[in-house]
Amino acid sequence: MRIFKAFAKINWSLSVLRKRQDGYHDIITLMHAIDLHDTLIFKSSETIEIETNLPVKKENNLVYKAIQALQEYTKIKKGVHVILKKKIPCGAGLGGGSSDAAVTLKALNELWQLNLDIKKLHELGSSIGSDIPFFLYLPLCIVQGRGDIVKPLKIQKSYTLLLVKPDFSISTKWAYESLNFKTQLTTEYEKINNNIWQLYNLLCSGDVNSFNLWNDLEKPVLEKYPEIDKIKKKLIEAGAKKALMSGSGSTVFGLFNNEADAKKALKNFEGYWCKVVQTLC
Repeated sequence: MRIFKAFAKINWSLSVLRKRQDGYHDIITLMHAIDLHDTLIFKSSETIEIETNLPVKKENNLVYKAIQALQEYTKIKKGVHVILKKKIPCGAGLGGGSSDAAVTLKALNELWQLNLDIKKLHELGSSIGSDIPFFLYLPLCIVQGRGDIVKPLKIQKSYTLLLVKPDFSISTKWAYESLNFKTQLTTEYEKINNNIWQLYNLLCSGDVNSFNLWNDLEKPVLEKYPEIDKIKKKLIEAGAKKALMSGSGSTVFGLFNNEADAKKALKNFEGYWCKVVQTLC
């Protein structure tokens, strides 16, 4: 039996450049892992068994798809019993399912002694879900393409965030399809790339007041779900230095000076799912 942690993520920035011919969207985003995590326990089994508190059919679970992808590629006949203990909320823009799948690829590569390199795991992960490759290179990366181009970055500072999620989820597919590419997108790649590197340098230096955070998906989401905007404003009123929707939502994170300030702000969000977390180094 082996136990692994699957960490969640937030997006410090997210730019959507264009819709591709394959139906996906080209993006460029700065993604950072946080210490909120699911737990996966792997046990030997002759068949594929997934035990979880997640109300999803096995065939739709990204953990199951990761197992299948490894079996199909390696032709291995082994099974596995996975116990998935969810702590990361679903449909929240925190990458929980993708992280679970990435951990499954890494764990079974080790447990089944497959000896696949990171490049092959990356390729298999990308075939299952767009965010999965990032979770193979934690903690901080610039992610481009449809999520398949990943540049790992080093960071030695950790930041305190308060996550706030309303009692609804947002469809990632809907959020992307709702973008108006004529008016809502910044397609100047060089400008976006420079802004991301500037943001990364500020993250490394700790100059919180100079952070410029952005998310192209916020505009269509806020139009349909105004409660997201209310949460953002409430976080700032509660002392957050910055607030932004993570990914396609519905989670909003507030950036605080320290854990004490973030915990103090919790009282303003009764009725919401909330969690004080730290970014990983």
